[in-house]
This record gives sequence, structure tokens and C-alpha cells, in this order.
Amino acid sequence: MKQYKGIIFDLDGVICFTDQYHYLAWKKLADRLNIYFDQEMNNRLRGVSRMDSLNLILQNSKKVYTDAEKSAFAKEKNEYYRGLLTRMSPEDLSGEVKNTMDALRERGCKLAVGSSSKNARYILERIGLAHYFDAVVDGSQIRHSKPNPEVFLFAAQRLGFLPQDCLVVEDAFAGIEAAVRGGFDSAGLGDARSCSSAQYRLAKFSELLSVASSEQ
Repeated sequence: MKQYKGIIFDLDGVICFTDQYHYLAWKKLADRLNIYFDQEMNNRLRGVSRMDSLNLILQNSKKVYTDAEKSAFAKEKNEYYRGLLTRMSPEDLSGEVKNTMDALRERGCKLAVGSSSKNARYILERIGLAHYFDAVVDGSQIRHSKPNPEVFLFAAQRLGFLPQDCLVVEDAFAGIEAAVRGGFDSAGLGDARSCSSAQYRLAKFSELLSVASSEQ
């Protein structure tokens, strides 16, 4: 079995779950703008940057907005979202996730977060993992969101490894596509478990221990 030196995790939907908070924040903005928005549409935004998500939502509007208006909308959504994130705590980190990551570290793996979210570091603080990872790359450090592989390539660089030495763990199809484009192997969780491009399809997080051993 291939040995991985680094494991790069998406954050939302993999290490913790903030989808509902994103949905509530986007829903509040969409309702204010009289734009229809539901859970199915929210699922299309997984792994997509804030501005790209906004543009997808605004496709359902009959109005045309300026870049300045869009920027204000994105800021408004983020303020809603940040307010909701204050509800998060270390209790939002499951024992299975933490124990699995601890075991990977004990085996010699370096761990990184590769997230398109500009709130990634704040979320890590809320769930008690602010200083846990060897590298954290978030939306504030990249120009292109998934499926562009930039976030994963930067994370691998920060770890000091080549893409072929790392495994990407994702729950979104866009994330798996980004991994493929960047030359990474990938493991799909949740929705991404059905993605044919993923080398591994995980029913639960702890199955990483059977596919990502990195004993040096």
C-alpha cells in the first residue's frame, strides 16, 4: 500500500460541519434580496469560494448588481456566518476525528488544512485546533478556489512535500477535482464518496487509518 507523508484535509464537512451555518447565512441574504435559495442549492456551493458562491446565487435574480454591491453582499453574508460560528466549541470536534488524526501523527504523517474558507482559522480556534496542524492554508492565502488545485498545492509546499507524497481528504466533488488537477491522490467522504475520481471512498473518517499509513 502506498505510504503518504502528508495528509491535507478540507475543513467544512471533513473535520467539522458548518454547512448548516453557511446555509442559514446565505438564506438570510437571499431572502433579503428576494432570491429563492434552498438546501439543494446550498449543496452546490460546497468547496466554492464566497464570491463564486454569491455569483451562483445571484444567477437566480432578475437584477444585475455592480461589483461594489456584490462585495457588500459577500461581507454581509460573512457577518451573518461569523455570528453563527460563535456557537461552535470543541464539542463540535468528534472523538473519532481527533483520535484518527492523533494516530496519523503518531505514525509520522504531517497534517494540513486546505480550505477555501477565509474563516478556517477562526473555526479551528472555536473547535480547539488552532495550533494542531503543521500547515493551514485558507481562502485568504489563495487567488483561486476549488476545483483549482492552488490551495492543496500551497499546503503541500508548506509541508515540504510533493503532491504525489500527499493524500487529500474531501467531502465535495470540487475538492476531489482539485486534487486530481494538482496530482494528488484523494479520499472521498460524504457526498464525495460517490466520486469516481477519488482513489479511496470512506464510509467514516477513521477508515483513513487503513489507507493513509505513513510509517517512515
